[in-house]
Amino acid sequence: MSITVTHAPNDTLAFAAAELERYLGRMLPAGADPAFTLAVRAPREGENDAFRVDVSPAGGLIEGNAPRAVLLGVYDLLHALGCRFFAPGRDNELVPAIGREALSARHERTASYRHRGVCIEGADSRENILAFIDWLPKLGFNSFFLQFKNPYPFLARWRRHERNPLLAPEPVTVADGAAVMAEAQREMARRGLALHKVGHGWTGEALGYQALGWSPDAAPLAEELRPLAAELDGVRGLYHGVPAETNLCLSDPRARERLISLVVDYARQQPEVDYLHFWMADYYNNVCECPACRQTTLSDQYVSLLNEIDRRLTAAGLDTKIVFLLYQELLWPPVRERLDHPDRFVMMFAPISRTFQRSYDPDAAGTVPPYVRNRITLPGSLEENLAFLRRWQELFRGDSFLYDYPLGRAHYGDLGYVHIARIIHDDVRRLRRLGLHGYVSCQELRAGSPNFLPNYVMGRTLLDAGADFDGLVREYFAAAYGPRADRARELLEALSGCQLCDYVNNIGPRTDPAAAAAADRAQALCQAFLAENEPAPDGPGAWAALLHHVRYAALLARALGLLARGREAEANAAWRDMAAFIRAGETAYQPWLDVYRIQDVTTGYTGFQP
Repeated sequence: MSITVTHAPNDTLAFAAAELERYLGRMLPAGADPAFTLAVRAPREGENDAFRVDVSPAGGLIEGNAPRAVLLGVYDLLHALGCRFFAPGRDNELVPAIGREALSARHERTASYRHRGVCIEGADSRENILAFIDWLPKLGFNSFFLQFKNPYPFLARWRRHERNPLLAPEPVTVADGAAVMAEAQREMARRGLALHKVGHGWTGEALGYQALGWSPDAAPLAEELRPLAAELDGVRGLYHGVPAETNLCLSDPRARERLISLVVDYARQQPEVDYLHFWMADYYNNVCECPACRQTTLSDQYVSLLNEIDRRLTAAGLDTKIVFLLYQELLWPPVRERLDHPDRFVMMFAPISRTFQRSYDPDAAGTVPPYVRNRITLPGSLEENLAFLRRWQELFRGDSFLYDYPLGRAHYGDLGYVHIARIIHDDVRRLRRLGLHGYVSCQELRAGSPNFLPNYVMGRTLLDAGADFDGLVREYFAAAYGPRADRARELLEALSGCQLCDYVNNIGPRTDPAAAAAADRAQALCQAFLAENEPAPDGPGAWAALLHHVRYAALLARALGLLARGREAEANAAWRDMAAFIRAGETAYQPWLDVYRIQDVTTGYTGFQP
């Protein structure tokens, strides 16, 4: 096989050539010697990732409007030839043998959306992070978001084996996180993935903390910096002891200067960052109540900060994109301030309180309630969430994307994952009608129990919004489960018919007869399936992971049913049974189920108190 690259040397093109040779070398018979050309053409103004595939048994052309687009074209050709990448990791691929005559594909594709990414959450090993980055472009994603300045909090949860006393904690340092971050960024660069960074932590850092994560910090707030913290009920200090959750007194020039300088200095030091996220504290109803701050709104102060950051970046000759978010108090648009240079910014709509019972309706009408300082209630309905978006869109018509949470908490209430995958599919298809240019999923990387169907649907639909949901489900199940595909799909669709996404996510009353009945149905489905299928030996493979999931799901469904009936003591005992089971199996099924996060969600949100 010969591969010619008609472009200046580039790591992503070299990687694309290596991937094409590696996979086709496994697929084609010995002696086949096709010749390929990988080419880069100039992008058109405002064009999303675009590529053209023109291949015959003799070889052919894969052309893209950027090196990343060429790599996407390589994976799209492999998909057309029958390859399926159904989970992170190279053990979770279907790579068929084909005859040379089957080497044929001719099509062009322009990605439906500009922004197609995932943001790291949960408890993650180095291997989890690198495998996920490798997987992203195979599904059509083009970006990854490493939250904070360092993924240390996510790595530390895993290395310390938080919430799993059966595994011995391992030492982990901030330097370890920095080393993993550097490796992750190198692997992203090889694939041409857009790099998103930071978001949380700026306000805590301005108060003298590293602010890596959401844990309380035992170090006292320096007295000389105390005046910079938000005043609440006449007191200034760390909110709940957590630097990342603490807002600043943004009417204080020193607080503003420290915050602005942090962002500008970071952009200077990290020019490889494509999208630098600048957010306020990660909690609400804790903004400054001093007389000066009361004269304005947090959103007005935020936009003023953004404008000053833009001025200084412009003076420094930096074109780094700054991502600002609509979240908590910042859902309310500014009253007076406006962005001076919208082209610098990308607006991120983050409706964290939304329901996942249904998808967005772009035609639905909602209203924005009045803003009352430190007395807000997060919007509960999709209509109200979209009303906030529309108010901001009246003021800002630049680049934007949806930052959503289908695989952050609510997915644990869908034991079949077909429901949440359909919600993702429908949401993505409606992005253009919502006036948004893409989607970034804030989620656990180990969101694979029962399988990784939701991420598969997400990536394929972001690349091609015309993708048929039923077709995606069929091809996924066939790849993951082979001859058992129909039986797996029958079970998981039935379990999704019992979904309790909102209940698990603490939306609605905790005592709920309908939720109890749904949990009972889910438990019965799991028990019947287990009676028909022998447990698989622990080990890799989608079918073994599915059987493990069904055993865990039966235990979780029992606990949910008891909780929804108000039988709290029994529910908590049943939850402990579930926790004991998944802890014992974590070594065997670590890539598929985030044992830390399911416990964190069901105790922090659902209501179990074990």
